[in-house]
Amino acid sequence: MSSLNLRLPDSLHDQVRQLAQQDNVSINQFVTLAVAEKISALMTLEYIEQRAQRASREKFDRVLAKIALANAEPIDEDRLPDDRHLNFPKPEQPSKI
Repeated sequence: MSSLNLRLPDSLHDQVRQLAQQDNVSINQFVTLAVAEKISALMTLEYIEQRAQRASREKFDRVLAKIALANAEPIDEDRLPDDRHLNFPKPEQPSKI
């Protein structure tokens, strides 16, 4: 394991200390977790961007067409409960100036 000497502004250090104390962890554990979460977020974004570059609108449209042609009812696991309804917001109308 390596060590890292880190300089923080006093205000940020105070916040880290308070938050670590609230989580019942050391400042070291708190900062380690924060760094791990940031790395994970950046790697996930990079992965999604790479996957998006491989995407094909044509393949996507083909899959949607198959679904539409099937005209099948969803399986039980995909159904919404009877007491739940989807309420999509109505698109805003362009303002007339």
